[in-house]
Amino acid sequence: MKSTSRLKKCFVPLALTWNHAGISYRVTHWPDAQFERLYGDEWLVTSPTEEVMATAAQVLGAREWAPYLEFVPADVRAFLERFSFMRMEALQVAARCPALLETLAETPALTSFVASHVGLRGTSAPCWGEINAVYERSGIFGVLEWLGLAASRQTLAILRNVAEPDLPKRFLEPLRSLLWEPHAIFALQRLPILTDRQLARTCNALAA
Repeated sequence: MKSTSRLKKCFVPLALTWNHAGISYRVTHWPDAQFERLYGDEWLVTSPTEEVMATAAQVLGAREWAPYLEFVPADVRAFLERFSFMRMEALQVAARCPALLETLAETPALTSFVASHVGLRGTSAPCWGEINAVYERSGIFGVLEWLGLAASRQTLAILRNVAEPDLPKRFLEPLRSLLWEPHAIFALQRLPILTDRQLARTCNALAA
């Protein structure tokens, strides 16, 4: 008798693709999560700008993300699903700094600071390797200091109270400055939940 074989479907991990200013961008499947830009017929590695990431957030919804997330480990998927507008940035942080994932899962608002480290530190390019080295040497408090945040348990406690993990970029600089001020720390600690509206009001009041 001749043996018979069944045809099996082979599911290939998908890349997420979007267009910004007439140019195609994509992020490859996990665990590489490599950001690429289309030049002619060739995809080349790139460092996406904030504008490119913002466009991705606008055009890639739950339906587009669903097939991609099927090939992501459960703990990473649960982390990413907590974000909406910042999901692409969260993916980049999780892929480049996997050792930080457990801490970021506990303090998701810190993800915005890590994702925006180029602007916060004024560097010309991303420094993912440096972040990993700092974390390996000095832990999360070393990373806080590297980001220009007060390296304290109070900082982490306040960031854990942020209601939405998609911490808007406009709050990063003022909040970073306020977390060095004792009176600001006391005021922020009194708020059990920090919504965007409360953050805006508190930052404006304390900075005045």
